[in-house]
Amino acid sequence: MLTTILSNTSHLFPHIFLLAGIPGLTSSYVWISLPFCFMFFLAVTGNGVLLFLIWTECSLHQPMFFFLAMLSFVDLVLSLSALPKMLAIFWFGATVISSYSCLSQMFFIHAFSAMESGVLVAMALDRFVAICNPLRYATILTPVVIAKIGGLVVLRGVGLTISFPSLAHKLPYCGSHIIAYTYCEHMAVVKLACGATTVDNFYAFAVAIFLGVGDVAFIAYSYGKIVRTIIHLPSPEARSKAGSTCMAHVCVILFFYVPGFLSVVMQSFGPPTASAAKVILANLYLLFPPALDPIVYGVKTKQIRKQLFKILSPKRIDST
Repeated sequence: MLTTILSNTSHLFPHIFLLAGIPGLTSSYVWISLPFCFMFFLAVTGNGVLLFLIWTECSLHQPMFFFLAMLSFVDLVLSLSALPKMLAIFWFGATVISSYSCLSQMFFIHAFSAMESGVLVAMALDRFVAICNPLRYATILTPVVIAKIGGLVVLRGVGLTISFPSLAHKLPYCGSHIIAYTYCEHMAVVKLACGATTVDNFYAFAVAIFLGVGDVAFIAYSYGKIVRTIIHLPSPEARSKAGSTCMAHVCVILFFYVPGFLSVVMQSFGPPTASAAKVILANLYLLFPPALDPIVYGVKTKQIRKQLFKILSPKRIDST
Protein backbone atom coordinates (compact mmCIF):
# COMPACT_ATOMS: atom_id res chain seq x y z
CA MET A 1 0.00 0.00 0.00
CA LEU A 2 2.72 2.46 1.00
CA THR A 3 4.75 1.60 -2.12
CA THR A 4 1.72 2.38 -4.28
CA ILE A 5 1.29 5.75 -2.59
CA LEU A 6 4.98 6.51 -3.15
CA SER A 7 4.86 5.64 -6.85
CA ASN A 8 1.92 7.98 -7.39
CA THR A 9 3.52 11.04 -5.77
CA SER A 10 4.91 14.03 -7.65
CA HIS A 11 7.87 13.72 -9.98
CA LEU A 12 9.62 16.23 -7.77
CA PHE A 13 11.48 15.32 -4.61
CA PRO A 14 9.27 12.89 -2.65
CA HIS A 15 8.03 13.47 0.89
CA ILE A 16 9.28 10.11 2.13
CA PHE A 17 11.60 7.27 1.16
CA LEU A 18 11.66 3.60 2.10
CA LEU A 19 14.86 1.97 3.31
CA ALA A 20 14.94 -1.56 1.96
CA GLY A 21 17.17 -2.99 4.69
CA ILE A 22 19.15 -6.16 3.89
CA PRO A 23 17.66 -8.08 0.93
CA GLY A 24 16.60 -11.64 1.65
CA LEU A 25 17.39 -11.54 5.35
CA THR A 26 14.23 -9.95 6.77
CA SER A 27 13.40 -13.03 8.82
CA SER A 28 16.84 -12.89 10.46
CA TYR A 29 16.74 -9.22 11.45
CA VAL A 30 16.55 -9.95 15.18
CA TRP A 31 19.74 -12.03 15.06
CA ILE A 32 21.48 -9.62 12.69
CA SER A 33 20.68 -6.75 15.05
CA LEU A 34 22.64 -8.34 17.92
CA PRO A 35 26.17 -7.70 16.53
CA PHE A 36 25.03 -4.32 15.21
CA CYS A 37 23.72 -3.37 18.64
CA PHE A 38 26.92 -4.61 20.27
CA MET A 39 29.07 -2.54 17.89
CA PHE A 40 26.88 0.49 18.56
CA PHE A 41 27.42 0.01 22.30
CA LEU A 42 31.19 -0.31 21.78
CA ALA A 43 31.27 2.80 19.59
CA VAL A 44 29.30 5.05 21.94
CA THR A 45 30.92 3.77 25.14
CA GLY A 46 34.48 3.48 23.83
CA ASN A 47 34.60 6.85 22.11
CA GLY A 48 32.80 8.51 25.00
CA VAL A 49 35.39 7.13 27.45
CA LEU A 50 38.29 8.26 25.25
CA LEU A 51 36.87 11.78 24.98
CA PHE A 52 36.36 11.90 28.75
CA LEU A 53 39.91 10.72 29.47
CA ILE A 54 41.53 13.14 27.05
CA TRP A 55 39.39 16.04 28.27
CA THR A 56 39.97 15.48 31.99
CA GLU A 57 43.55 14.19 32.14
CA CYS A 58 46.22 16.88 31.71
CA SER A 59 48.93 14.32 30.88
CA LEU A 60 46.99 13.47 27.70
CA HIS A 61 46.96 17.07 26.48
CA GLN A 62 49.45 16.30 23.72
CA PRO A 63 49.14 16.56 19.91
CA MET A 64 48.70 12.81 19.42
CA PHE A 65 45.78 12.67 21.86
CA PHE A 66 44.18 15.84 20.55
CA PHE A 67 43.99 14.17 17.14
CA LEU A 68 42.67 11.02 18.80
CA ALA A 69 39.94 13.12 20.45
CA MET A 70 38.99 14.45 16.99
CA LEU A 71 38.80 10.88 15.69
CA SER A 72 36.65 9.77 18.62
CA PHE A 73 34.23 12.67 18.15
CA VAL A 74 33.89 11.94 14.42
CA ASP A 75 33.34 8.23 15.12
CA LEU A 76 30.70 9.08 17.72
CA VAL A 77 28.75 11.28 15.30
CA LEU A 78 28.99 8.65 12.54
CA SER A 79 27.57 6.01 14.86
CA LEU A 80 24.71 8.22 16.01
CA SER A 81 23.93 9.21 12.41
CA ALA A 82 23.49 5.68 11.08
CA LEU A 83 23.00 3.06 13.80
CA PRO A 84 19.72 4.16 15.48
CA LYS A 85 17.82 4.00 12.17
CA MET A 86 19.40 0.64 11.29
CA LEU A 87 18.30 -0.82 14.62
CA ALA A 88 14.81 0.65 14.17
CA ILE A 89 14.57 -1.18 10.84
CA PHE A 90 15.76 -4.47 12.37
CA TRP A 91 13.60 -4.29 15.49
CA PHE A 92 10.43 -2.46 14.45
CA GLY A 93 10.39 -2.58 10.64
CA ALA A 94 10.60 1.24 10.62
CA THR A 95 11.66 1.52 6.99
CA VAL A 96 10.00 4.88 6.32
CA ILE A 97 12.21 7.97 6.48
CA SER A 98 11.12 11.51 5.65
CA SER A 99 12.86 13.16 2.74
CA TYR A 100 14.56 15.83 4.85
CA SER A 101 15.63 13.31 7.47
CA CYS A 102 17.13 11.32 4.61
CA LEU A 103 19.01 14.35 3.30
CA SER A 104 20.24 15.22 6.79
CA GLN A 105 21.46 11.67 7.36
CA MET A 106 23.13 11.71 3.94
CA PHE A 107 25.02 14.89 4.80
CA PHE A 108 26.17 13.76 8.25
CA ILE A 109 27.34 10.35 7.07
CA HIS A 110 29.28 11.65 4.08
CA ALA A 111 30.62 14.78 5.79
CA PHE A 112 31.90 12.94 8.85
CA SER A 113 33.30 10.09 6.74
CA ALA A 114 35.30 12.74 4.88
CA MET A 115 36.34 14.25 8.21
CA GLU A 116 37.49 10.85 9.46
CA SER A 117 39.71 10.49 6.42
CA GLY A 118 41.07 13.97 7.09
CA VAL A 119 41.78 13.15 10.74
CA LEU A 120 43.67 10.01 9.69
CA VAL A 121 45.81 12.19 7.42
CA ALA A 122 46.45 14.57 10.34
CA MET A 123 47.41 11.64 12.56
CA ALA A 124 49.84 10.43 9.89
CA LEU A 125 51.38 13.91 9.90
CA ASP A 126 51.65 13.73 13.68
CA ARG A 127 53.51 10.39 13.54
CA PHE A 128 55.73 11.70 10.73
CA VAL A 129 56.83 14.72 12.77
CA ALA A 130 57.20 12.70 15.99
CA ILE A 131 59.49 10.09 14.41
CA CYS A 132 61.25 11.96 11.61
CA ASN A 133 61.72 15.28 13.41
CA PRO A 134 61.30 14.55 17.15
CA LEU A 135 63.33 17.51 18.44
CA ARG A 136 60.94 19.97 16.80
CA TYR A 137 57.75 18.00 17.53
CA ALA A 138 56.45 20.35 20.24
CA THR A 139 57.35 23.49 18.30
CA ILE A 140 55.78 22.32 15.02
CA LEU A 141 52.53 20.86 16.38
CA THR A 142 51.56 23.64 18.75
CA PRO A 143 47.97 23.98 20.04
CA VAL A 144 47.35 26.74 17.50
CA VAL A 145 48.56 24.56 14.62
CA ILE A 146 46.47 21.62 15.86
CA ALA A 147 43.38 23.86 16.05
CA LYS A 148 44.01 25.06 12.48
CA ILE A 149 44.40 21.48 11.25
CA GLY A 150 41.17 20.50 13.00
CA GLY A 151 39.35 23.46 11.44
CA LEU A 152 40.71 22.56 8.01
CA VAL A 153 39.51 18.96 8.44
CA VAL A 154 36.00 20.19 9.29
CA LEU A 155 35.87 22.76 6.48
CA ARG A 156 37.11 20.23 3.93
CA GLY A 157 34.64 17.57 5.03
CA VAL A 158 31.69 19.96 4.97
CA GLY A 159 32.79 21.76 1.81
CA LEU A 160 33.19 18.59 -0.23
CA THR A 161 29.93 16.92 0.81
CA ILE A 162 27.43 19.73 1.44
CA SER A 163 26.49 19.61 -2.25
CA PHE A 164 25.35 15.96 -2.04
CA PRO A 165 21.93 16.69 -0.44
CA SER A 166 21.27 19.75 -2.62
CA LEU A 167 22.15 17.90 -5.84
CA ALA A 168 19.97 14.94 -4.86
CA HIS A 169 17.11 17.26 -3.90
CA LYS A 170 17.04 18.89 -7.35
CA LEU A 171 16.51 15.62 -9.23
CA PRO A 172 13.05 14.39 -10.31
CA TYR A 173 11.88 11.08 -8.82
CA CYS A 174 9.11 9.43 -10.83
CA GLY A 175 9.73 5.74 -10.14
CA SER A 176 10.43 3.71 -7.04
CA HIS A 177 11.34 5.53 -3.85
CA ILE A 178 12.87 2.50 -2.18
CA ILE A 179 16.52 3.02 -1.20
CA ALA A 180 18.40 -0.27 -1.41
CA TYR A 181 20.29 0.25 1.85
CA THR A 182 19.70 0.70 5.57
CA TYR A 183 20.69 4.37 5.40
CA CYS A 184 20.50 7.23 2.90
CA GLU A 185 23.64 6.81 0.85
CA HIS A 186 24.06 9.53 -1.77
CA MET A 187 24.44 7.42 -4.91
CA ALA A 188 21.72 4.98 -3.78
CA VAL A 189 19.30 7.93 -3.68
CA VAL A 190 20.54 9.35 -6.99
CA LYS A 191 19.93 5.98 -8.70
CA LEU A 192 16.21 6.42 -7.99
CA ALA A 193 16.02 9.62 -10.07
CA CYS A 194 14.45 9.56 -13.50
CA GLY A 195 16.33 12.59 -14.80
CA ALA A 196 19.91 13.15 -15.90
CA THR A 197 22.36 12.35 -13.10
CA THR A 198 25.63 13.09 -14.91
CA VAL A 199 26.57 15.98 -12.62
CA ASP A 200 25.82 13.94 -9.47
CA ASN A 201 27.78 10.94 -10.72
CA PHE A 202 30.78 13.01 -11.77
CA TYR A 203 30.89 15.04 -8.57
CA ALA A 204 30.55 11.95 -6.34
CA PHE A 205 33.32 10.23 -8.32
CA ALA A 206 35.59 13.29 -8.07
CA VAL A 207 35.09 13.55 -4.30
CA ALA A 208 35.74 9.82 -3.86
CA ILE A 209 38.96 10.05 -5.87
CA PHE A 210 40.12 13.18 -4.05
CA LEU A 211 39.50 11.70 -0.61
CA GLY A 212 40.38 8.09 -1.29
CA VAL A 213 43.39 8.43 -3.58
CA GLY A 214 44.65 11.78 -2.27
CA ASP A 215 44.46 10.96 1.44
CA VAL A 216 45.77 7.42 1.04
CA ALA A 217 48.67 8.71 -1.08
CA PHE A 218 49.63 11.25 1.61
CA ILE A 219 49.40 8.61 4.35
CA ALA A 220 51.47 6.17 2.28
CA TYR A 221 54.10 8.85 1.62
CA SER A 222 54.26 9.72 5.33
CA TYR A 223 54.69 6.11 6.35
CA GLY A 224 57.31 5.57 3.67
CA LYS A 225 59.35 8.32 5.31
CA ILE A 226 58.59 6.91 8.78
CA VAL A 227 59.71 3.38 7.85
CA ARG A 228 62.89 4.75 6.30
CA THR A 229 63.65 6.70 9.48
CA ILE A 230 62.91 3.70 11.73
CA ILE A 231 65.21 1.44 9.71
CA HIS A 232 68.10 3.84 10.25
CA LEU A 233 67.65 4.14 14.01
CA PRO A 234 70.77 2.97 15.88
CA SER A 235 69.33 0.30 18.21
CA PRO A 236 66.65 -2.43 18.04
CA GLU A 237 65.00 -0.94 21.13
CA ALA A 238 64.64 2.45 19.46
CA ARG A 239 63.25 0.85 16.30
CA SER A 240 60.77 -1.22 18.32
CA LYS A 241 59.60 1.76 20.35
CA ALA A 242 59.17 3.98 17.29
CA GLY A 243 57.32 1.25 15.40
CA SER A 244 54.98 0.53 18.30
CA THR A 245 53.80 4.14 18.41
CA CYS A 246 52.48 3.74 14.84
CA MET A 247 50.74 0.37 15.19
CA ALA A 248 47.45 1.71 16.54
CA HIS A 249 47.23 4.28 13.75
CA VAL A 250 47.98 1.65 11.08
CA CYS A 251 45.20 -0.57 12.45
CA VAL A 252 42.74 2.33 12.40
CA ILE A 253 43.72 3.15 8.81
CA LEU A 254 43.01 -0.44 7.76
CA PHE A 255 39.66 -0.48 9.59
CA PHE A 256 38.56 2.63 7.70
CA TYR A 257 39.95 2.27 4.19
CA VAL A 258 39.74 -1.51 3.55
CA PRO A 259 35.94 -1.82 4.07
CA GLY A 260 35.49 1.43 2.14
CA PHE A 261 37.57 0.13 -0.77
CA LEU A 262 35.72 -3.20 -0.81
CA SER A 263 32.38 -1.40 -0.70
CA VAL A 264 33.34 0.75 -3.70
CA VAL A 265 34.48 -2.36 -5.61
CA MET A 266 31.21 -4.14 -4.82
CA GLN A 267 29.15 -1.17 -5.97
CA SER A 268 31.19 -0.69 -9.14
CA PHE A 269 31.65 -4.29 -10.27
CA GLY A 270 29.04 -6.23 -8.31
CA PRO A 271 25.47 -6.99 -9.41
CA PRO A 272 23.38 -3.93 -10.34
CA THR A 273 20.77 -4.80 -7.73
CA ALA A 274 21.56 -4.54 -4.05
CA SER A 275 22.66 -7.87 -2.60
CA ALA A 276 22.84 -8.78 1.06
CA ALA A 277 26.66 -8.85 0.89
CA LYS A 278 26.79 -5.37 -0.65
CA VAL A 279 24.49 -3.85 1.98
CA ILE A 280 26.22 -5.58 4.91
CA LEU A 281 29.62 -4.42 3.64
CA ALA A 282 28.34 -0.84 3.34
CA ASN A 283 27.07 -1.08 6.92
CA LEU A 284 30.37 -2.46 8.20
CA TYR A 285 32.16 0.48 6.57
CA LEU A 286 30.22 2.74 8.96
CA LEU A 287 30.30 0.41 11.99
CA PHE A 288 33.79 -1.09 12.14
CA PRO A 289 35.92 2.05 12.63
CA PRO A 290 33.80 3.64 15.40
CA ALA A 291 33.51 0.33 17.28
CA LEU A 292 37.11 -0.85 16.98
CA ASP A 293 39.14 2.38 17.04
CA PRO A 294 38.73 2.96 20.80
CA ILE A 295 39.64 -0.66 21.53
CA VAL A 296 42.79 -0.46 19.42
CA TYR A 297 43.97 2.76 21.04
CA GLY A 298 43.02 1.47 24.49
CA VAL A 299 45.10 -1.68 24.00
CA LYS A 300 48.04 -0.19 22.10
CA THR A 301 48.50 3.13 23.91
CA LYS A 302 50.17 2.94 27.32
CA GLN A 303 48.98 6.37 28.48
CA ILE A 304 45.34 5.53 27.71
CA ARG A 305 45.60 2.20 29.51
CA LYS A 306 47.19 3.83 32.54
CA GLN A 307 44.46 6.45 32.89
CA LEU A 308 41.72 3.89 32.36
CA PHE A 309 43.15 1.61 35.06
CA LYS A 310 43.48 4.65 37.32
CA ILE A 311 39.74 5.27 37.04
CA LEU A 312 38.73 1.60 37.34
CA SER A 313 40.98 0.80 40.32
CA PRO A 314 42.01 4.04 42.07
CA LYS A 315 42.92 2.38 45.34
CA ARG A 316 45.39 0.00 43.76
CA ILE A 317 47.03 2.80 41.78
CA ASP A 318 47.34 5.01 44.86
CA SER A 319 48.89 2.22 46.91
CA THR A 320 51.60 1.76 44.34
